[in-house]
Amino acid sequence: MIKGLLKKDLYNLASYKTSLIIIVIFCGVAIIGTDAIYWGSVVIAIIVGMISLSTFNYDEISKSNKYILTLPVTRKEIVLEKYILAIGSTILGALLGFVLTLIIGNIMNYLRPDDLINISIEALLATTVGGIFGISLIQSIQIPSMFKWGAEKGRIQMFIIIFVLVLIGALAGFLLKQSGLSIDIEKLESILNQIGLLIIILISALMYFISYKISYKVYKNKEE
Repeated sequence: MIKGLLKKDLYNLASYKTSLIIIVIFCGVAIIGTDAIYWGSVVIAIIVGMISLSTFNYDEISKSNKYILTLPVTRKEIVLEKYILAIGSTILGALLGFVLTLIIGNIMNYLRPDDLINISIEALLATTVGGIFGISLIQSIQIPSMFKWGAEKGRIQMFIIIFVLVLIGALAGFLLKQSGLSIDIEKLESILNQIGLLIIILISALMYFISYKISYKVYKNKEE
C-alpha cells in the first residue's frame, strides 16, 4: 500500500511541475552565477524537499485519510510514506542542485571567459551534504507537527522555523563580519572530511527515525 500512497502524493505534486522547474532554474541561475555558487544546491534541495510536505495540505482539504483508513492500510504505513517522500524529495533536490551547479557554472564560464567561476567538486559536495542535513532537521521538526496540528498550523510553524533559522544565520553572519572572521569553504570541506560525510548522514537518519517515531505515536492516537 505504500507504493499506492506514494503514487497518490506524486500525482498531487504533479501540479507543481511547471512552477517547480521555473523556480529551480531561476534560483540556479541567480545563485550559481554569483559568488554564492555553492549555495545553489542547498537552495534547490530546500525548495524540492519542502514542496513534498504540501501533500499534507492536499490530504487535509480532501480529507483523503478518512477514506484511506477504510482500505487495508495501517497508520504506520501512512506515516512511513510521508517520510519516504520527504527524504526522497530532499535527496532528489540535492542531486538536481549539484548537477545544475556544475552545468550552469560551466556555461557561465564558457560565456564569460574573462570572469571564470572556480568550482570545486569537493567543496560543492560538502555544501550539498550540509544542506541535506539542514533540510532534514527542518522536516524532522515539521512533519510531527503537521500530524499533530494539521497542514495549516504546521505550515505556519514551518515559516516560523525558517524565519528563526534565517534570523540566526543573519545574526551569525553579522557577528562574524563584525569580528573580522569569515567562513572558509576549504576549512568547512576539511572539517567534513575529518568527521566524515557518513557521520552527518547517520545523524540525519537518526533525526528522521526519532521524528518518525514521534509522528507515528501522534497519528496512532489521533482521530480522523
